[in-house]
Amino acid sequence: MANTTTTAPAGSPEKKVEPVKAEEAIPWKSMSLRQKWTLLTSNITVEPMIACYVIPSMLASLATQNLNLEKACRVNLAYSDEICTNLAARNTTGLEAEETAVQQLVAGMQTWKTALQSGLPILLILFMGAWSDKTGYRKPCMLLPIVGEFLSSVSLIACTYWFYELPMEATGVLEALWPSLAGGWFTMFMGVFSYIADITSVESRTLRIGAANVFFSLGVPIGMALSGVLYMKLGFYGVFSISMMCYVMSFVYGLVVIKEPPRPPLAREKEKLPEKKMSFLASAKDFFSLKHIEETFSVAFKKGSNNRQKRVIMLMIIVMVVIGPLYGEMAVLYLYMRYRYNWNEVTFSMWSTYGMVTNLIGTALSVGVFSHILKVDDAIVGIMSCMSKILASFVYAFATTDWMIYLGALVEIVNGTSFIAMRSIASKLVPSDELGK
Repeated sequence: MANTTTTAPAGSPEKKVEPVKAEEAIPWKSMSLRQKWTLLTSNITVEPMIACYVIPSMLASLATQNLNLEKACRVNLAYSDEICTNLAARNTTGLEAEETAVQQLVAGMQTWKTALQSGLPILLILFMGAWSDKTGYRKPCMLLPIVGEFLSSVSLIACTYWFYELPMEATGVLEALWPSLAGGWFTMFMGVFSYIADITSVESRTLRIGAANVFFSLGVPIGMALSGVLYMKLGFYGVFSISMMCYVMSFVYGLVVIKEPPRPPLAREKEKLPEKKMSFLASAKDFFSLKHIEETFSVAFKKGSNNRQKRVIMLMIIVMVVIGPLYGEMAVLYLYMRYRYNWNEVTFSMWSTYGMVTNLIGTALSVGVFSHILKVDDAIVGIMSCMSKILASFVYAFATTDWMIYLGALVEIVNGTSFIAMRSIASKLVPSDELGK
């Protein structure tokens, strides 16, 4: 199933990647080690870029939350150095009121920061998805979010340098603004999985999407495992600087190694026409044209075979139901563990790593066994995943000790499969030139 390349048409800036449309001629069991290695490496495309995008994001997450907590304590609430140092060291005896006040201030900021992180990318992706489908370009959708995260890391270093001059709110705005303007994780997800759908066959799509999702999942525990330790050893400057270097590597890999997939037929027809250079203003006007929003919504409500309209609408509702609580939980989970169980950065990062590793194992087994070997329908796989999360939520809600929290992570071992199932279903419902929308 090796990828092949063809020469790009005249005037095209780079070569295009032919989609993987045929299964390998030699069965996997009959291949030599060299053939298996060649097959695996030839199908590695976006995965290293994903890892170098996710790892620094997780790496900086605990440092960022601690920066907000420190600013809330020392700058906004103007508590003494002794109080804030004891809170950071988790010596909270007699300081419960101060800990509550600090966490309430940070949690209040999370409300509008989450809206900023989600609102702008949602508006941007309406235009970006339609533009990507129209032109066939997927790389900008993957590279732009990396630039946003890089600028966010630069801003966090600035907020650390001017610690007492910039309050907690300034840190929250600068942390969220750049990734939001660049599309954030929403645009990255859209670009990556649209790209995979463009270069794979329908038969291998679930497996390839699963492999990419595993790299997303693999980057999370690696970043979380290192986050607490590196923060304790290197502090804010060290963590944010490492994150910046990882984003640079991710951007360079995506820019140099990843090639654009073949353009859709409409775009190829336009390539044959005399090329008209558009000014920057005209290009921006075309990008933000309201017709893109109209086209995007028309895809969602377009009727088709196999109850396409109903299935797409239901899929969008499921995405909101699944992802909404997840983002809300992630925003305050560290604060909750810090308050309820008096955990510090290292303890939380170790538990998060354990949870992500079990989730990764469950996702890999679920995709490999249920989807690839047993050919279980994607919808059934998604239901199993949601049931796993529901049961785990009961465990977390009634947990009273640390070992119960660890048990909850084991109960939701196949929770990550829901995202794979949703993306796989979406990619099979619509043609490749509508995936971005």
